[in-house]
Amino acid sequence: METLSTLTTPDWLFYLFAVITVASAAFVAFTKNVVYAAFALLFTFFGVAGLYVLLNSDFLAVTQILVYVGGILVLILFGVMLTNRSISVDIQSETLKFAPALIVTAALLGTLAGFYTVTDWFFGGPGAEITATSTAPNIGNALVTTHALPFEVASVVLLVALVGAAMIARRDK
Repeated sequence: METLSTLTTPDWLFYLFAVITVASAAFVAFTKNVVYAAFALLFTFFGVAGLYVLLNSDFLAVTQILVYVGGILVLILFGVMLTNRSISVDIQSETLKFAPALIVTAALLGTLAGFYTVTDWFFGGPGAEITATSTAPNIGNALVTTHALPFEVASVVLLVALVGAAMIARRDK
């Protein structure tokens, strides 16, 4: 177990991003105000992106910010702000199911603790230097060479879903 004096800067950053992510996700889950929940989701997405940076997954971190913060969260905020009726609606039901949630949480925590204790973690040993390499060039090369067909199929499926959603939304009633 590490003491506070032996924690390095990446350790402090990890704990900071972990607290930001968990606290803002809990706020999203337990708040009754939709607008506050959407803004707390912003901090959750940024916390996850920070964790990706600490894991040397720069491509995932940038994708997290571009797709989730830049796209999905802005779409959610526009939907909430443009719908006058949903701002005053409580999104949390009055009867919370604490017992099932507690059981599922305890099972998940026990599973994660079990994985933590039986996994042989590689830390490189004392004095070992871990080099950080960028993942973006490898992912970019894979997307245009070996995984080009699945990438294009996924883009066509998303385009068809977008056109279908536009057709359903514009259908005369």
